[in-house]
Amino acid sequence: MTQIGLHTSGPPETVLPPEPTQLSDALDRALASEDPNARHDLVASVVAAFPRSLSGWAALGDIGRNQMESYAAYRVGYHRGLDTLRQNGWRGSGYVRWRHETNRPFLRCLAGLQQCAAAIGEQDEDERCALFLLQLDPSWPPADLS
Repeated sequence: MTQIGLHTSGPPETVLPPEPTQLSDALDRALASEDPNARHDLVASVVAAFPRSLSGWAALGDIGRNQMESYAAYRVGYHRGLDTLRQNGWRGSGYVRWRHETNRPFLRCLAGLQQCAAAIGEQDEDERCALFLLQLDPSWPPADLS
């Protein structure tokens, strides 16, 4: 069940539900491959099997073979994440904090998109993503961001 906290002292907080264990296990096995090409193909296969997986898109962005491939994966993860947030009660504002493990894949996609946008000189996207991260989690960036 999705948790949405309504507080009189601030915006509501959304906590995404966990992804299926089957997906997490498959992604862990794929990421454990020592061969970078095999790892990429295995992660891509997991994402193809679970296209709504925010963890999958974040992982695919993390291991992208070049900047634009990472950018594309993070962007898809970001948009899938917005859909997932809305399906779980988020109404376009409110907190989506890093401290909740299940929110991390979405935030990783957004942070990855920001970093890629900065790297390719897309300044407005870089700034928009940076602001959005702070709106979602005012303590951004977390010390344990990996």
